Amino acid sequence: MAAATNHARIASYLDSLEKQRKLSPHTVSNYRRDLLDLAALTESLPGKPAFAALSHFHVRKFAAQLHAKGLNARSIARRLSAWRGFFEWLSEQETLPANPVEGVKAPKSSRPLPKALSPDDAVRVVSETSPGRDANSPAQLCNRAMFELLYSSGLRVSELAGLDARFARDGDYESAGWVDFDEAEVSVTGKGSKPRKVPVGQPALQAIAAWLAVRGTLVKTDPHPLFLTGRGTRMSPRVIQTRLKTHARALGIPAHVHPHVLRHSFASHVLQSSGDLRAVQEMLGHASIAATQIYTSLDFQRLAQVYDAAHPRAKKKD
Repeated sequence: MAAATNHARIASYLDSLEKQRKLSPHTVSNYRRDLLDLAALTESLPGKPAFAALSHFHVRKFAAQLHAKGLNARSIARRLSAWRGFFEWLSEQETLPANPVEGVKAPKSSRPLPKALSPDDAVRVVSETSPGRDANSPAQLCNRAMFELLYSSGLRVSELAGLDARFARDGDYESAGWVDFDEAEVSVTGKGSKPRKVPVGQPALQAIAAWLAVRGTLVKTDPHPLFLTGRGTRMSPRVIQTRLKTHARALGIPAHVHPHVLRHSFASHVLQSSGDLRAVQEMLGHASIAATQIYTSLDFQRLAQVYDAAHPRAKKKD
């Protein structure tokens, strides 16, 4: 009985996230996974209690069990955050002694540095055609336009996939993003439905223009998407990831290249050249400067490498 009630509560909460808070399907799916983990852990307890009967002790035990299974601190922290929000909502539906997740923390872990390509490798990835491919084919023109824009403006892959060929408002539909050639900028809707505008470099604008010249041959039922698959459907983040990975491998780039690597490379290279952390924060769409400050570590690593290679006192003895 309690297990059925717990799952019903989860379903109601997810429904509120989708309909009231307007969270994306991907985000709601993540919440569902984390809350189903909570339900499974709860059902492993003697008596299989209802969520309202859980205490701080139980949640600390759950966190320890997750850690014992090999989950890293970040994954555990994400689950605790999802559970905390769920119990806040549950307290509005029924009486709870307290939020059992409050005060429970995941184990600390060092924050891994994002991986960035060297400027030379980044330029190769976005400007060169895959070996053995026709540079003027629709697929290659689309790839180059997407990759150039990812690196030129530091977009998230979801933001890139959501771009339209031009701004459109059609009934209930309104464009989430588009490229403005006159202003040389791209408008996107980022996390939290927050809009921002980011400059676009000339190489990216030229690549997009070349793609637009052939894009019309692929347009079928939906005229809005900027980037289209061979079937004429909107390019999905997953397809973009696969295309970029395949392209980088074909070029012989040793790193594992995915869209976020180009975003990291954009941020790192702009920061190295300008030193303007606030500007990089605004272009990336980070809500907090702390999220952007990690790129200063990348810059320091580069300087440290130069020092180690050039300073007489830093050279290792043979």
